[in-house]
Parts: sequence; structure tokens; C-alpha cells
Amino acid sequence: MDERRQTGRRGPERGERRGAGRGAPERGREDRGRGGPASPERPARDDRDIRRPPRVPEPPLPEDADAGGLDRSLRSELRTLSKENAEGVGGHLVMVGRALDAEDFDLALAHAEAAARRAGRVAGVREALGVVHYRRGEWAKALAELRTARRLSGSQHLLPLLADVERGLGRPERALELAATPEAAQLGPAELVELAIVVAGARGDLGQHSAAVLHLAEPARRSTAKQPWAARLRYAYAAALEADGQDEQAQEWYARAAEVDALGETDAAELLGRGDDTWVVDLGDDEDDDAAPDGTEEVRDS
Repeated sequence: MDERRQTGRRGPERGERRGAGRGAPERGREDRGRGGPASPERPARDDRDIRRPPRVPEPPLPEDADAGGLDRSLRSELRTLSKENAEGVGGHLVMVGRALDAEDFDLALAHAEAAARRAGRVAGVREALGVVHYRRGEWAKALAELRTARRLSGSQHLLPLLADVERGLGRPERALELAATPEAAQLGPAELVELAIVVAGARGDLGQHSAAVLHLAEPARRSTAKQPWAARLRYAYAAALEADGQDEQAQEWYARAAEVDALGETDAAELLGRGDDTWVVDLGDDEDDDAAPDGTEEVRDS
């Protein structure tokens, strides 16, 4: 992976406490001393059987699940572990990324949980588990894991994802509050774009569609084909325009999103009725000589 709790369980009843309670068999007088032998009905327990919970089976790791393919910063975090454990955790994280790419969310969860059992104090591991819960739509679990990862790392890069989780929990106002915190100013360009997309989504959740359009207009118009987030940003802008009833402009921006979506991150081409193999768009506005004053290419309205 190169980047990027419900309880509901009752505790034991009073009569279920170990070694006591109303349901326990009567013990003879000779058994009541601390050092007395165990009664025939209650054999002496072997403490070795309760010393630790049974190990949860881990999903197998293929030979090519090499931690060397992980992001450099994540590999650095794993150096706090023993060599053997780091290799195992790294292998599970590689498999998390592969499973997410294949949208096999059950397998991704199995590997993420295995990594977390081995290295629960490593921020990147908790982040991976949080991302899996996020992709599964398990918002409360995602929030808990991502908050833990943020606390362990001290980094703010998870702020956009945390804000989007708040949307998933039906709290768009909380998402907007997170976006307005001083920590948001510490984000890099990629994270700021992701946060802008989340903010626009939160505005849409609240029925503030014109505000969503306004929030994305400038970054979308300044986006360039070379920016890895361009397709997602343009798509989000198109969706905001569509929700605001600006259908003609929305179609234009879906086309602009499809033009730069080489990885198929969006379904812009499908929305426009074109298959991936036949989609050809040439808007003629992604040349280097049309760069904006700050060095980024400006996308002009046609």
C-alpha cells in the first residue's frame, strides 16, 4: 500500500463470576481453606490454559508480499519493530493495498487486523485499518482507528478523511468544523484538494449546492492534467454543478474530468455515455504554455 466498534455485548451476569456466585456448587468444609485441595466437582485449574487468549489465525502471505514496496515513511515506522515482525506486518500491509485495489474488502480487513494485532502502536498500521473500515462504510470504526493513527503520528494528513467520515456518520456540520480548524492550514496541496472536495460534499449534504460550486470553482479551474488529483477534483466540481441545476456546465466538467482520468478513478466517461475504450476528448487547454501565474495551468471556460 503505497499511500494512502460496535459493542452491543453484555458483560457476564453476576452468577457467572469465576469461582463465586449463586450458581456455584456447594463446597465442603474441608475445601474452604485457601490451601485446601480442590473438590472432585471442581478440579484444580491449570493457569497455563488462561495465561493468554488463543492466537487468531492470520491470512497467508504470498511470497511476493514484500514490505519493500511500501511507502518510505511507512517502512521507517516499521523499523521500530523486530526484523521478523516488521517483515510480517509489512507483508500484511502490502496485501491490504492489493485487496483494496481489487475491492476485496473482507480480505483487506483480515490483513489489516492481522497487522494491527502485531503492531497496534504503529500509526501507519492503524491508518491502514481505518482506511479499510472507511472503504467498507463502517464509519464509527473508521473514526476510532483514524483518530488513533492521527494521535500516534502527530500528523494532520488524515484530516480530510476524518472530515469525510463525519459526513458518513451524518454530521456534515462537524466535517465543516474540522475543515476550519487551524490544523487544516498545515495540509499539503494534495490534502487541501481532498479537503475542498469533502467540504463541497458537506455543503451539498446540507442542501447548500451553490456554496459547494463556489468552493470548488477556483481550484477546479486551476487544475492541470499533471496533477494526480485533477480527475477527482474536476469530477467533484461537475457533480456540484449538476446538483445546483447547472447541467450544461456539469457536462463540460465531466468531460474535463474524463480527459485526465487515465487511471479510471471516476465514472465520468460512463456518465457521458462513452466507454473507456472509445472516449476521446481534446479540449485543448492542458498545454504547459497556458500556465497560471503561480506555475499551475489554468483551465479556461469554453
